[in-house]
Amino acid sequence: MFNKILVPLDRSSLAECVLPHVVAIARAFESQVTLLHVMDSTNQPRAVDPLDWQIRKAEAENYMHDLALRLQKASLPTERHLMEGQAAERIVEFARQHQANLILLSSHGQSGLSGWNVSSVVQKIVLRAYTSIMVVRAYQPVPPELTDLRYGRLLIPLDGSQRAECVLPQAATLARAHQAQIVLAHIVRRPEMPRRTLPTPEDIELADQVVERNRTEAIEYLEQVKSRLPGEVQARVLVSEHVFSTLHELAEQERIDLVFLSAHGYSGQTRWLYGSLVISFIVYGATPLLIVQDVPADRMQPTPAEVAAKKYGRR
Repeated sequence: MFNKILVPLDRSSLAECVLPHVVAIARAFESQVTLLHVMDSTNQPRAVDPLDWQIRKAEAENYMHDLALRLQKASLPTERHLMEGQAAERIVEFARQHQANLILLSSHGQSGLSGWNVSSVVQKIVLRAYTSIMVVRAYQPVPPELTDLRYGRLLIPLDGSQRAECVLPQAATLARAHQAQIVLAHIVRRPEMPRRTLPTPEDIELADQVVERNRTEAIEYLEQVKSRLPGEVQARVLVSEHVFSTLHELAEQERIDLVFLSAHGYSGQTRWLYGSLVISFIVYGATPLLIVQDVPADRMQPTPAEVAAKKYGRR
């Protein structure tokens, strides 16, 4: 579960959009919350004035102190840390050293909103943290009070694999705490038939039989999963040639408050940190997204870029 939640903040109002979610998640899991601010001097156009740096550091410490008090008043055990260096690298380093179970991130921060769905700093953290991640969309409305947020509907896409089901314990705990409805979803994809000519009536009939067989199996599968979950659980089995876009549309149509995804599904490989569905929701999703990392950090394979950086360093 999420015993240790890490919350990076850059002193921007956009980054603070995560705070109501911090309360909503931490209360449900009785988590220890750690606020982290990284003072980044690497992008300064000129040498940093020591006095100015100390003033900025004191301001940052006061800011973090005030935020920690706000969370403590919401009955959350909270500590704070201040670091110096490149933000993404320090955040990843801190998360690994302190074994954070969940990093809770705003999609955008000090650099402001952009046409990109997540900022470059968030992208770097997501791709290197090797732990569960939650991304809150900074362009969505924020509750006026820290304790006002309630999750009403949770979406859990499932592909029939045990790996995809690794999110169920966390989703059940959150649903219980918020009395939320769980929406299970499975997309039945029509079989591909690549060929130069149009499919024959026999081909179409065969494809329809496969789809109907898979749809029947999916309905039975989701009914079995429903029996293991608390409260009100709904199941959605849809047939589509476009799995990702169908799930994005479903999240919008069902007014989902939070999407739960396993980092990998039945086709996922530990060679990559996430499966293709997770990447799609990071890049194109508009709903808060919680990714449960199903592979331990010590089993992750470093990317060629990581290997090269460790071998040769910066030049």
